[in-house]
Amino acid sequence: MTVIVTESLSKRFPRVTALDRLTVDIAPGVTGLVGANGAGKSTLIKILLGLAPATEGTARVLGLDVAKDGSAIRERVGYMPEHDCLPPDVSATEFVVHMARMSGLPPTAARERTADTLRHVGLYEERYRPIGGYSTGMKQRVKLAQALVHDPQLVLLDEPTNGLDPAGRDEMLGLIRRVHTDFGISVLVTSHLLGELERTCDHVVVIDGGKLLRSSSTDEFTQVTASLAVEVTDTDAHPDGAEALRRALTGAGVAVTTGSAGSDGLATPGHLLFIDAADEETYDLVRDTVAGLGLGLVRMEQRRHRIAEVFRDADEAHTDPAAGPVTSATGPTPLAPAGAPGAAAPYATQDGGAHDAV
Repeated sequence: MTVIVTESLSKRFPRVTALDRLTVDIAPGVTGLVGANGAGKSTLIKILLGLAPATEGTARVLGLDVAKDGSAIRERVGYMPEHDCLPPDVSATEFVVHMARMSGLPPTAARERTADTLRHVGLYEERYRPIGGYSTGMKQRVKLAQALVHDPQLVLLDEPTNGLDPAGRDEMLGLIRRVHTDFGISVLVTSHLLGELERTCDHVVVIDGGKLLRSSSTDEFTQVTASLAVEVTDTDAHPDGAEALRRALTGAGVAVTTGSAGSDGLATPGHLLFIDAADEETYDLVRDTVAGLGLGLVRMEQRRHRIAEVFRDADEAHTDPAAGPVTSATGPTPLAPAGAPGAAAPYATQDGGAHDAV
């Protein structure tokens, strides 16, 4: 069963190709859509809502053809836009009731659904205040409420955590998960914060330059590897603790590579090592070596792949022709040439660190 299916979907403008033969299936659940500015995310959403025609190819949403059944799709789908589009001089209740009526609910049902939805997104106590006096986080919740008020089968959320502080992002991500777990509504959410998608989504679709780069479950992106991530502190005797540990372990025949804040998102640059853990004895060797050097052990854990590595691998394919194209779930996907639309754009981790991405 799928909620969204595209087949060789393309959208071309006079000077730009926004989508290039995109073929992807999206199943029920919470799916993350990743792509740099210009990658084709907004264009794809407009086509899925039946608001823009495709140049070629087909797409179906909830079994409905986007080219013929746009109105029926919008009756069954909720949409939360990225930009600020709320009227400042009306209350959240007035606005969400209006959107419910626009979706076809009768007056009484629209008011009841509005009260329930605003309670769900945490705005029940503030529902009569003019939206113009709301914080950014409250406005994002209003946009989420209007997307949910007509009880859709699917919601499309475009950068729902934009402008939110870390606490606000966590609350919004919790709401997004509950949309699916509590109400059974499938979610397609776009984000530049890769850590959000790792924590929130069941499946991730990566597009670049309008092409599919990869589509797979979050577990496949973040699978446990056979290496250890080890972070240590410096000491007076060893001003560069990670380097001292690397030399000692290499001398003992253990394969070690140096990590960075960019490759981990948490560690101080230069203080992270990735160690080939061939067996349980490696754990003991690392522990004893750290203790013997008098270093502080911040953490030692099995390393997981991160979604950001997809973009790093793609960058390496750009710079190293021998590396070949990145392989997606549907086969090899040629990458855009350097300097082309969508190439070499930054992606952020949850803590704001940048990762280069094609």
